[in-house]
Amino acid sequence: MRKSVVSLVCACVAVMMAACAGGSKADREEVRVITVSILPQKYFLEKIVGDRFDVKCMLDKGGNPETYEPSMSYMMNLEKSDAYFLMGSIGFELSIRSKIKEYNPDIKVCDVSEGIELISGSHHFDADDKEGIDPHTWTSVANARVIIKNMLDDVVELDPEHKAEYESNYRDFDRELSEFQDSIALRLQSVKGGAFVVWHPSLSYFARDYGLEQISLEYDGKEVPVKYMEKKVAYAVSRKPSVFFFQKGMDTNQARTVNAQIGTRLVEINPLDYDWKSEIMKIADALSR
Repeated sequence: MRKSVVSLVCACVAVMMAACAGGSKADREEVRVITVSILPQKYFLEKIVGDRFDVKCMLDKGGNPETYEPSMSYMMNLEKSDAYFLMGSIGFELSIRSKIKEYNPDIKVCDVSEGIELISGSHHFDADDKEGIDPHTWTSVANARVIIKNMLDDVVELDPEHKAEYESNYRDFDRELSEFQDSIALRLQSVKGGAFVVWHPSLSYFARDYGLEQISLEYDGKEVPVKYMEKKVAYAVSRKPSVFFFQKGMDTNQARTVNAQIGTRLVEINPLDYDWKSEIMKIADALSR
C-alpha cells in the first residue's frame, strides 16, 4: 500500500514538472517591457513582437491625450521598460519627454512617426506644440506602415536574437495593411474631392491620403465663440459634407445640436481605440455611403 502511495506521489510530481517545462520559452523567461503612448501603438507593436515583450500603454483608456498628465506611478513604471515608443507630437508626450530619462537613464526613447510628412496648421493649442503639428499620424494607413517599420527597426535593436521572428511578423502585418490601404482607396475613389466635418481635427492625414477636405469645428481646444461657429457651420453647409464625425467623449447633445444646422449624418468615432483597423474601416464606410 505504502509503495503504491509513493508511486502515485512520484507520478504526480513528474506530471507537474512536465507541465511547467511544457510552457513556451517566452513564459519561462522574464518578459521585457516596452511602453507606448496610446492604444493604437500597442496594437501595432503587439502584431510585431507577439509575446516577446509586454507592451504597456501610458494613456488610460478614455483619456484625453491633449490634457492627460501621467501619474507618478505611471512614470515610475518606466523604470521597468527597455524602451519608450513615442508617437512624436501628442500633447502629453511633449510635457513628459524631457522627464523620461530622469526615471530611467538607460531607457531607449524612439519616435515611431519618424519619416512621416507631418501636417502643420490644423492643431494649434499652445506655444509649445511644435508650431501646430498635427499629432494624429496613426489615422492614416500609409503612415501606419511607416510606423510599424520604425517599430521593427527599434525592436530588432533591442532584441537582435529574435530578428527573424520579428521580420516575419512585420512582413505579414505590412502585407495586411497594404491590402487594407488598397481596399479603402477603392472604396473612397468616388468621393475624392468631397468634404466631411469633424469636431476635433483628428483625421487630417486620412483626408490627405484620399483627397478629402476635413472641416474642423474646434477652436484651439477652447470654448467656441458664437461668430466663429456660425462661420464654420455656414462653410460646412456650402461644402455639402457627407458625414459629421464626433469623437467618443464629446457631448452627444452638443454634436446633435450643431449637426442639426449642417444637416448631415452623425457618426461617433474613437481614433484612440485599440481596435484601430475597425475604427479606420468605420470612417471609410461612413464616407463611402
